Amino acid sequence: MSAQPKDIRVDDRHPDIEDTLDTVRRGLAAKPKKLPSRLFYDERGSALFEAICEQPEYYLTRVEIALMQEHAADMARTLGPDVRLVEYGSGSGIKTGVLLEHLETPAAYVPVEISRTALLDSVAELASRFPNIPMQPVCADFTQPLRLPVAMRPPRRTVIYFPGSTIGNFEAKEAIRILRQMRTEMSDGGGILVGVDLKKDPAIIEAAYNDAAGVTRDFTLNMLVRLNRELGADFDLDAFQHRARYNAMAGRIETDLVSTKRQDVHVGSDTFAFREGEAMHVEYSCKYSLDDFAQMAAKAGLSVAKVWMDDERRFSVQYLVRSSPVA
Repeated sequence: MSAQPKDIRVDDRHPDIEDTLDTVRRGLAAKPKKLPSRLFYDERGSALFEAICEQPEYYLTRVEIALMQEHAADMARTLGPDVRLVEYGSGSGIKTGVLLEHLETPAAYVPVEISRTALLDSVAELASRFPNIPMQPVCADFTQPLRLPVAMRPPRRTVIYFPGSTIGNFEAKEAIRILRQMRTEMSDGGGILVGVDLKKDPAIIEAAYNDAAGVTRDFTLNMLVRLNRELGADFDLDAFQHRARYNAMAGRIETDLVSTKRQDVHVGSDTFAFREGEAMHVEYSCKYSLDDFAQMAAKAGLSVAKVWMDDERRFSVQYLVRSSPVA
């Protein structure tokens, strides 16, 4: 693991164990059972996700990086000089580095990441490459309203950067809430630069979440490993299977952990019964047409100012600005 740069202070607001325990209890008591995808990202989960991005079936990262390399200069011109770049779910920061190379005199870079290890590693790497850009990392759940750190110098505008099609991990109602939150957090005249995966051949989409090497399966099951370790739960990993299927009607991949037998799982003092074949939902990965996403953004008081796409229209990066007051 990279060492934390000495002159960078991490604002640590990572959810505590009690918060995680409450989230898991509520999720397992729900009908149907569901757990939030943020629980994937402990140290091993973050590493497994980086490995997923390297799998041949997982087109998203490969296409998005190529898109950034081709269009980052134009994106930087769109964002303008002296911007404060706030990144939700910063991860490894590879795509961010491509963008930072082209930004003119950025006022600050504020990565927001729930995995402290991933946050420190990416900030250490980016700080060594961009020593003149102030870095203000925040370890937090970006789905909750943020109190952004005070910029070291006043920015011309604040732009929220949300790459990787992570917006697709949320159902429409929740995605609109998060877009509204971003709209509040960006400054007047600011914007949102967001990665959006596009609808395409369902076979291509489904293969991306069922790689032949089984890395995505390991990533999904690692959520249970984490809950066993951190909460003292007793999930039997051999009694759950990863399942990711494309729902064409809803336009999304639906990822579940499926119980292979009738069993009881204990979390703290609570017992949760699973039926054989019962699915516990752990993640959505929504895909959009350009019109789909523009309509959703409009419900958050945002309009699409610019779109960059690869030649095959598999993936897009879109720049959103305020369009109207939100009720």
